[in-house]
Amino acid sequence: MVSTKLRIDDWDETVTDEFADGSKITRTRVQLRDGADGVKSGTASMLAYYRPDGTSAYVTLLYLSARLDGRTGTFALQGSGRYDGTTASAKMSIVHDSGTAGLAGITGTCTSESAHADYPFMPLTLSYQLP
Repeated sequence: MVSTKLRIDDWDETVTDEFADGSKITRTRVQLRDGADGVKSGTASMLAYYRPDGTSAYVTLLYLSARLDGRTGTFALQGSGRYDGTTASAKMSIVHDSGTAGLAGITGTCTSESAHADYPFMPLTLSYQLP
């Protein structure tokens, strides 16, 4: 297991649809860097539904570059999450066969729980297995 914080280098969020009740759908691309504990950098793509009160539900794909157990490569995660107005939390799974180079065959899960006080960092906890 690895717990780290990646610096949010860029957050580009675009509203794709707005509705009469004040809700909306957005598309977001997030660049992450300066990770520690083996996770180096990443790119996240998210689709979110925002309720009129500002809370949301979202789906995400996260692509990470890492050095884990002395092995270097990349892998993708997919998952979903929610924002309750103060904390964003997500659960993701490593996409089957997405590992490259030394991380080929990686499996596992990842969680992230982030409050405003964590900004500009995104905390991640990665539980993984390597063949």
